[in-house]
Amino acid sequence: MPPITRRDFLLRSGSCAAHLALAAAGAPAAFRALWARSPAGAVVAREPFGRLERVADGIWALISTPLNGDRTTLSNGGIVAGRHGVLAIEGFYQPQGARWLAERARELTGHWPTHVALTHYHADHVNGVAGYLIGCGDPEVRSTAPTRDLALERNQPADDARAAALRDAEILSTTEPAALDLGGRTVRLVPRRGHTASDVSIEVDDPAVVFTGDLLWNAMFPNYVDTVPSQLRDAVRDLRRPAPTLYVPGHGAVAHEAEFDRYAAMLDEVERAARHAHAQGITAAAAGAAFTLPASLGEWALFNPAFFERAFTAWYRELEG
Repeated sequence: MPPITRRDFLLRSGSCAAHLALAAAGAPAAFRALWARSPAGAVVAREPFGRLERVADGIWALISTPLNGDRTTLSNGGIVAGRHGVLAIEGFYQPQGARWLAERARELTGHWPTHVALTHYHADHVNGVAGYLIGCGDPEVRSTAPTRDLALERNQPADDARAAALRDAEILSTTEPAALDLGGRTVRLVPRRGHTASDVSIEVDDPAVVFTGDLLWNAMFPNYVDTVPSQLRDAVRDLRRPAPTLYVPGHGAVAHEAEFDRYAAMLDEVERAARHAHAQGITAAAAGAAFTLPASLGEWALFNPAFFERAFTAWYRELEG
């Protein structure tokens, strides 16, 4: 069998983990600087795989910094604490990542997480979820049924502890938001779709902080592997709040309104170019190879031109029904 090329690996993989693994292998210094922007708040813990930032009273964002090759977490996540409950966000790539976040939650709040919320099924967001259930606690895992089922069916390597954690998950509605009372603080788990067939945003109103999962990537071109592009566009528009808000993306630094709007504008530019190329009869491969983002949108981390092709392929798939 011939060796699998870098491009083949990306096109065959259904997870953001492959995207980031290859990013780590060859990221230029400029892209590393984009990823590791200034923290949005005080850094309360730091490891090679990421930093934990206090972004508001009782709310911390874990910003993963995997470009050195450490795949403990890969995705961003966080902690939201109330008087009698603590929510951990995301299961990460390895159990060690989930356990690390749980230990930081106990140090910061006095409590092991009581709840865990998963934003979607990709391996870098769920494969380590069993780390929360090791030893010191038994949090309630919350997930939509599609997220649970796809994680069990597709994510490799298989793991009995992860499977048990997901099979015991409290199932969220795919149509109606759920409210989680942590004691003096309510968190809304809002079903959405676009990056995958089932995404969830985790939202706090006061202070205004939104954990977006992979519906938002900051300064990094997103993975369109499971994307229905018009649904992603609409979900991003729905996520944008009129009042000042901090957005914790699936990947990249914490975003403010300017970074959020730049991402939305980038998605619109991809849509415009894809619709034009499709109408001209240009193949997705050729259109992706020729595509560049306008300089007005600033720098975007793009580690392989195949990501543009993947975005055009997703748009063509939708335009062709």
